[in-house]
Amino acid sequence: MQVAGQKSRLAWAVHLSVAALVVLWIIPTVGLLISSFRDRDQISASGWWQSPLAVEQTYRTRADAGAERQEGGLYVIEGNVFAGEENADAFAAARGTVTGFGITGRAPAAFAPGSEAELRGGGTLTVAQDGAFRAAASDSFGRRGPTIYFEAETPPRFTLENYSRVLGADQMNLAFINTLTVTVPATVIPILIAAFAAYALAWMEFPGRGLLIAAVVGLLVVPLQLALVPLLSLHFKVGVGQSFLGIWMAHTGFGLPLAVYLLRNYMAGLPRDIIESARVDGATDFQIFTRIVLPLSFPALASFAIFQFLWVWNDLLVAKVFLPSTDEAKVMTVKIADDLLGSRGGDWGILAAAAFISIAVPLLVFFTLQRYLVRGLLAGSVK
Repeated sequence: MQVAGQKSRLAWAVHLSVAALVVLWIIPTVGLLISSFRDRDQISASGWWQSPLAVEQTYRTRADAGAERQEGGLYVIEGNVFAGEENADAFAAARGTVTGFGITGRAPAAFAPGSEAELRGGGTLTVAQDGAFRAAASDSFGRRGPTIYFEAETPPRFTLENYSRVLGADQMNLAFINTLTVTVPATVIPILIAAFAAYALAWMEFPGRGLLIAAVVGLLVVPLQLALVPLLSLHFKVGVGQSFLGIWMAHTGFGLPLAVYLLRNYMAGLPRDIIESARVDGATDFQIFTRIVLPLSFPALASFAIFQFLWVWNDLLVAKVFLPSTDEAKVMTVKIADDLLGSRGGDWGILAAAAFISIAVPLLVFFTLQRYLVRGLLAGSVK
């Protein structure tokens, strides 16, 4: 028996489950945020959870042939691997810790610091732990000194370069405007059409209404990928082609089933007495829809607006298919994928920074309308 004022075990289990889910969602987000400030090479060498620690990375430098001197019967070049211009950005004040060195790129850490390695062209090479090296040979090294490969502990580096590259990319401001140009109409148009259709399916009697509702539910499970090629062919036949009008129509068609289903369930759950009283007073269906049903359905409208806005804003596939490939028509997702990530898409720092820049507007929309989200999602679940 539960004592008044005490929480049941089930309540504690629910709270722990919710906390676990929140942590599971937050961890990847934190990792993405940390990665957005890290150097590309360090991202490749270690996970984001190791970002405060030094990272072992491989480098190469070339001994300066101009510093060659004769010492007895040998030609000697001395210096420090951390002082080279190639690695100046990686090591502050030209200091670091060598963990291994080598004479080939295939084995950059084949020798321990302080040991002696045989150069392929003759001579020896020694690299100390503090980076000091000595190359000696019986013949002159000529105009080019030997190449030195080494592995060193690189201090953690955090930078704003990823954000600078994203924000400073050519025509990124135009891509932002194009994204708004696509997203706002593609969110408003389905809501306008679906609101009228939902009212008709909820409160108007006509033959075939049940079949239409079943068709809407069936369209919810149809993958949009199946319709991309036929729909694009239809656009070219009717003269729309790849354009902003074409992508508005595509997003409207893909979003309508969910919009109609969500709004119809909510409108069908409104009190019947209000609708009947308005009809007794002589109100038309249009007046009932605009003055009673539509204002009462705002939570459901806001819920769908959140989903549709997030979907269209983050969309890449539909934008690639229904928009021209010119720079003037690219949205942010296409701009980032094509111009910043390249064909291989391996620059995770750029991707992470672009993700946080692109979610600024969706977060603003979500937090503005989130109080209506739960009420809209629960539409029609309880009578």
